[in-house]
Amino acid sequence: MSSDRTYHHGDLRRAVLTAALDVIRTEGPGALSLRDLARRAGVSHAAPAHHFKDRTGLLTAIAAEGYRLFADALADAPDLRERGVRYVRFAAGHPAHFQVMFQPELHRPDDPELLAAKARAAQALRAGVAGLPAEGHGDDPRLAGIAAWSLAHGYATLFLSGNLNDPLGDRNPEEVFRSLTGLLFTTPESS
Repeated sequence: MSSDRTYHHGDLRRAVLTAALDVIRTEGPGALSLRDLARRAGVSHAAPAHHFKDRTGLLTAIAAEGYRLFADALADAPDLRERGVRYVRFAAGHPAHFQVMFQPELHRPDDPELLAAKARAAQALRAGVAGLPAEGHGDDPRLAGIAAWSLAHGYATLFLSGNLNDPLGDRNPEEVFRSLTGLLFTTPESS
C-alpha cells in the first residue's frame, strides 16, 4: 500500500528545537512533550525521538545550543562589565535557552556536546574576571567570578520574570545593569 503523502521535512531537528523553544518561552519546560512537538512540526509522533531519543535528550540539545550561543555572545566583550551586559542581553534574547541551561536536572550532565559548550561559556566568563586589575578581584578571583555571575544572573532572572518592570519603567535594562555594576564595583578608573 502506498501513500500519496511522503515524508519530507527539510530540517526536522531544527523544526522540533524551534517548536520546543516556543513552548518553553510561553509555558515553561514542564509543558514540553515530544508528541505535541511532533504535531506542531507536522510529523509522526515518533519522528522527534529519532533526533533526540527522549524529552531529556531534547532539553540537553537546547541547553548545549544555549551555551554555544551564550559563549558566542560573550566572546569579544572588552571587559567584565560588558560581559555582564551581554549576559543580560543573551537572557532577554534567548529566554527559553536561558531557562533550560540553568536547570541541570532537565538535561544529561555527561553529554559531551553540552560539556564542551558549557566549558567554552565558562572560559568566556572567567576571561572577564582575569581581565580585572588585582584590586578588582581581591584575594580569590573565583569568588570575584561568583560575585559577578550572581549579579548578572540574578538581574537577568529578575528581568525575565517581570520583577523589574516597575523599578525599571521604560529605562533600558542593559544601561541599568551598567549603572548597578558601577554602584557596586568601583575601580580606580571609575572613582
